[in-house]
Amino acid sequence: MRQLKARDVAPYLFIAPFFVLFLVFGLFPLGFSIWLSLHQWDPAAGLAAMRWVGLENYGYALTDPWFHKSLYNTLWFAIVSGLPQHLLALPLAYFINRRLKRTRNAVVGAYFLPYITSSVAIALIFSTLLSKDYGVINAVLAELTRVPLLGTLMPAESIDWLGQAAYTKPAVAFVVFWRFLGWNVVLYLSALQVIDKDLFEAATLDGAGEWQQFRYITLPLLKPMMFFAVTLTLIGNLQLFEEPFILVDIEKGVSQSVMTTAIFMYRLAFSDGDFGTASAVSWLLFIVIAVLTWLNSRLFGRQVGGEHAAR
Repeated sequence: MRQLKARDVAPYLFIAPFFVLFLVFGLFPLGFSIWLSLHQWDPAAGLAAMRWVGLENYGYALTDPWFHKSLYNTLWFAIVSGLPQHLLALPLAYFINRRLKRTRNAVVGAYFLPYITSSVAIALIFSTLLSKDYGVINAVLAELTRVPLLGTLMPAESIDWLGQAAYTKPAVAFVVFWRFLGWNVVLYLSALQVIDKDLFEAATLDGAGEWQQFRYITLPLLKPMMFFAVTLTLIGNLQLFEEPFILVDIEKGVSQSVMTTAIFMYRLAFSDGDFGTASAVSWLLFIVIAVLTWLNSRLFGRQVGGEHAAR
């Protein structure tokens, strides 16, 4: 057998830390969560207290009305806060790319700043802005009541944005939308900047207007980036946790209106001590994310395929 030399072993030693960390903090928690979802376990009693229950945790979660409620809230936030992100980010990125030159970086940086800011800090700031008694938003609405005609459309009393279910969900959705809008603007802007400018110049010479160039040149070439951006929004919004958890007091009944599946999973594990069902819920959420991502892939794949066939 050939004797191993130091230079033969060195590459493996250099990459070993990555694989060790990935095994300990990646694969092991993943495998353990699958195993845990098939057991009933009290962590305080140690690993010896794990009791095999098979698929009972999954059956219990699927029949739990609170799981259905949390899944509905999660999908509601994914649509209401996610869809406007792209409907606004795409034309905004197009405008920045075509119209702004000197101030482009500053404007993009301003939009991107909320994304890199701590979600806890953002939630705390908005909890102050949305305060019923001392919030800036209610103060502005109170001032608008003095404006003729417009004042009749304003509420007569301060709105409890984070204390009434009718207002709490839209308020949280707006915070999520505001935070991730800049991220999508950057994604679309990066894709717009690699489109060959000769295409727009040729279209202009042929008499194509701004809208026609956007419709027939920009949108088709942005389909791959649109798929990527929408996929990230789906995955992120379906795992929504920080904003509703921090903005809405967990002790209030209204917190149920913003209880996402991630929050429901957290409560099962750390409030009820049911780690087995919480693990089962996490894998059910994974299945939902996988299915919606696959549908999104099929949707964009068909669109791109149909355009190529037409050409």
